[in-house]
Amino acid sequence: MTDTITIRTPDDWHLHLRDGAMLRAVAPETARHFARAIIMPNLVPPVVTGAEAASYRDRILSALPEGSAFTPLMTLYLTEDTDPEDLARAHADGLITAVKLYPAGATTNSASGVANFDKVRPVLEKMAEIGCPLCVHGEVVDSDIDIFDREAVFIERVLDPIRRATPGLRVVMEHITTMQGVEYASEGGPELGATITTHHLVINRNHILAGGIKPHYYCLPVAKREEHRLALRRAATSGDPTFFLGTDSAPHTDANKLLPCGCAGCFTATNTLSILAEVFEQDGALDRLEAFTSFNGPKFYGLPANEGTITLTKGEPVTYPDHIDTGDGVVTVFDPMMPLHWRVVG
Repeated sequence: MTDTITIRTPDDWHLHLRDGAMLRAVAPETARHFARAIIMPNLVPPVVTGAEAASYRDRILSALPEGSAFTPLMTLYLTEDTDPEDLARAHADGLITAVKLYPAGATTNSASGVANFDKVRPVLEKMAEIGCPLCVHGEVVDSDIDIFDREAVFIERVLDPIRRATPGLRVVMEHITTMQGVEYASEGGPELGATITTHHLVINRNHILAGGIKPHYYCLPVAKREEHRLALRRAATSGDPTFFLGTDSAPHTDANKLLPCGCAGCFTATNTLSILAEVFEQDGALDRLEAFTSFNGPKFYGLPANEGTITLTKGEPVTYPDHIDTGDGVVTVFDPMMPLHWRVVG
């Protein structure tokens, strides 16, 4: 039985670090085990220009522990007023790695997102021309569409038409949660990738709702039926290069999670690697963990895999803090509801 595994240092291809006191508290949690991460731009106000991305990158770097080699990969928040030339300059300068599309109103701090997709067509065409990937929060926001169907409807009504109208556009379907998402991504060819979160491999909608509301498992896209969770696990553990890790680790203070209208997001940065090793072992796929965490993402983004390695060992259950303290308040660490036997040791 394998009790030690060594893999290339992983990357996180979807991460929220927030700003200010929250940033300073949560950035070290990711930098401890990950070499790079795609940083989400949905601050208030959002990161919409190259200059704002540069300023945010500097704040992230200043929040890292001394000696950290962590590299934030910056993104711009796509709006209906995004300047294609500013975007192209930021990409050419290596300042940004991708652009993030939020349908207006889809999730946390998405009010500035896109409502009329025709208005961003020139930006998407410029991105296809320069090879800048589009990271997509894939949900429609129509009030007549059930929240559990919004991802599948988005694929049909928005994503597929965008891709057909913009040949060459590289797209990442972020935090997919459905069988339809898995199927569409797997059939999409080399210009389409998909991230899968740690928490969506663990929870289904019963974990949020059965026996009482569990606000710390509430996330967007919301967790779906068990059949969808199992489809995500099969995709993540398959070794298929289409799928790679994007934790969507999203810190909110407990005060904001526990409101009558609480915030969506699971904070998984602290214990993600232990959870993933447990999941992949359960599914007989430890030999494919490295592909999911360390190879598939860089390949899609055209970046080299990291040179360093990390080692995990299996033993007595690992304990993690159930929360971290920030200058803004307490943030609860995701509870996977199972013992974790794998720990990072080097």
